[in-house]
Amino acid sequence: MTLTTHAIVGASAATIFSFHPAAAIAAAFLSHFAIDVTPHWDYILRSGREDPQNPMNSDMIIGKDFIFDLVRVCVDALLGIALSLLIFFPQESYQLLIVLLGAGFGILPDPLQFAYWKIRKEPFLSLQRFHRWAHSKDKSLLGRWKIGVFYQFSLVLGFLLLTKLYFLL
Repeated sequence: MTLTTHAIVGASAATIFSFHPAAAIAAAFLSHFAIDVTPHWDYILRSGREDPQNPMNSDMIIGKDFIFDLVRVCVDALLGIALSLLIFFPQESYQLLIVLLGAGFGILPDPLQFAYWKIRKEPFLSLQRFHRWAHSKDKSLLGRWKIGVFYQFSLVLGFLLLTKLYFLL
């Protein structure tokens, strides 16, 4: 799942729980895992090294490919935050804070994977185990970016409609 998708869905979840900042943060963070469960497309990280025998041994190698990946990931995250602000158009500082926290905490589990790869100690170890467990094992969309982007767009649209319905009821 792209960070743009995670940011928008996280902001959507946080908006629903905006009456309580801690609940908004928790909803945004948990939304990451909730949508990772679904089959999805990811772009490949050039610096990523997968260990098919033991996925917990996977890593991200710091080098020239890492710089490329870092720029791509940052652009992806910033696009998600910008779109979240455009979609939810917060007019008060409290609403702005909720949307930013939602987008940020919706994204957070993926950067925490990098922390795991470099530290490999608790609490990152348990979080990585949970993240891998929650992540869809269906790889049918890998390499099929057009379908993957359409699917993620549809997922985001679905969450936005649920958020809109919540506020209409």
